[in-house]
Amino acid sequence: MKTIGCLLICFVMVSGMAGAVHAKFETDVIQTTTGDLKITFIGHGTLMFQFDGRTIHVDPFGQLADFGQLPKADLVLITHEHFDHLDSNALAKVRTEKTTLVLNEAAAKQVTGGTLMKNGDQQTIQGIPIEAVPAYNIIHLRDGKNPFHPKGSGNGYVLTLGGKRVYVAGDTENIPEMKNLRNIDIAFLPMNLPYTMTPEMTAAAALSFKPKILYPYHFGETDTNQLIRLLKDQPEIEVRIRAMK
Repeated sequence: MKTIGCLLICFVMVSGMAGAVHAKFETDVIQTTTGDLKITFIGHGTLMFQFDGRTIHVDPFGQLADFGQLPKADLVLITHEHFDHLDSNALAKVRTEKTTLVLNEAAAKQVTGGTLMKNGDQQTIQGIPIEAVPAYNIIHLRDGKNPFHPKGSGNGYVLTLGGKRVYVAGDTENIPEMKNLRNIDIAFLPMNLPYTMTPEMTAAAALSFKPKILYPYHFGETDTNQLIRLLKDQPEIEVRIRAMK
């Protein structure tokens, strides 16, 4: 009986620790036609979605969380191969033999067993329609010559979850292809310099496809209040600020 009691106490302690780790991040719950979508804002470009009994990790980055304490992934989306988006150690902690891993081409060269998606590809994975869309720089260049994120390399992703279309832009500027996005309910747009967008560029991006809810993410030290001011006369776009430095 003592052994059983000790095991039970240990189980409760471990469960409580996992819950405490999870609880330190902000979360939102969005209602869909087939149940709630829970969004966990881990930080930087890293997100976790929980929907219909499945857990989706986006760009897990080990400097932000102990991923060994977070739920295992049914699906992982990697937008591109930079170290703060493709972290092999964090990936190993959430990946199981049943996890489906979606990668851009450069990341697929570093990680085995994943599903390659290029810009323009569409697939239904684990019952979730996924579109890979372009993510790249036009203006911001490395050493004044090469884009931080070249055209045709990185992905953004549009997921359809219970009738809600969720756009995770990846590292990108306000590129012309955003005008082709349709019926986006929730958008995550990056806003950190010099790698992605200024608040003005982020506002222009949002106006090009008008998501119902806009979360700036991966914004570093950028003043998010600037984005709120720029979109204050756009009541159809709800700007939500969460801890996503």
